Formats: sequence, structure tokens, C-alpha cells
Amino acid sequence: MSGPGKKVVDVAFKASKNIDWEGMAKLLVSDEARKEFATLRRTFDEVNSTLQTKFSQEPEPINWEYYRKGIGSRLVDMYKEAYESVEIPKFVDTVTPQYKPKFDALLVELKEAEEKSLKESERLEKEIAEVQELKQKISTMTADEYFEKHPELKKKFDDEIRNDYWGY
Repeated sequence: MSGPGKKVVDVAFKASKNIDWEGMAKLLVSDEARKEFATLRRTFDEVNSTLQTKFSQEPEPINWEYYRKGIGSRLVDMYKEAYESVEIPKFVDTVTPQYKPKFDALLVELKEAEEKSLKESERLEKEIAEVQELKQKISTMTADEYFEKHPELKKKFDDEIRNDYWGY
């Protein structure tokens, strides 16, 4: 097989090898997302299989002699001439060069957003750990212990007391 069909099959085959299905599946948290993901994977595999089987094979050559015997050589020769004169135009990709820079820019933006998201996630996990620790200790914690962890609140309360501001 040659031409655009072969190129599509090659691209699809390479794409299927580069997809980390297990890694993506580990990121899913809800049952609905897992069902949708399974549907996506099954559909991808079906399309990929179709591309591999349907478009990767060369068409069988036509047995012109078989048809000459049954139909007649004049009509078959006319069809053969018409068949051989058909030229399938070669696919020229004019879209990819236009969108490749945009796609690359989006990938860079995606990486930046991913890093920012990971940092924010890490910060939030630390905050959750602190709140859980505070939740466990709150019943036995003294004001001094609390103000040790939150000196800005101690300063605020001290300023209010110093300025004789009692909240009313």
C-alpha cells in the first residue's frame, strides 16, 4: 500500500503505541469517568483496527481475462482503459503547517498550567495536613500554642487590646 492511506495507517499505529492508557486510567476518580474512558479506548481500538485492516492492504488486481470470457473483450478493454486512466490525486497537507505553531504554543501553555497546578495542589495538600493536625489538637491546644503557629493573629489581637478596641 502506498499514498495517503498508508500514511494514515502509519500515523494511527504510531499514535496507539504512544498512548499511556494505564497511566490515564489511574487519574480517573469517578465511575462515570471510568466508563467514558473505557468507551473511548474501545472506540479508539476499533478505529485503529479498521485502519490497520481496511486501508493497509493493496487492492486485489482485477482479472481482466475472466471478464473477457463472460462479457466480451471490447467492453472489458473499454473498462480496463478507463480504470487505468484514473489518477488518484496525492494528498497534500496544507493544514498542519498552519496549526503546528499554534499547537506547539498550546503545549507550552499546557506544561506551564500543569506545573502551576501541581504547585497549587502541593500547597493545598500541605494546608489540608495542617488543618487536620489543628483539628486533632484543637481541644487540648492553648492560646499560646495557637499563636505560635499564627503570629499574625497574636499581633492583631495585641494591637486591638493596645488600642482599646474590643470589637464593638
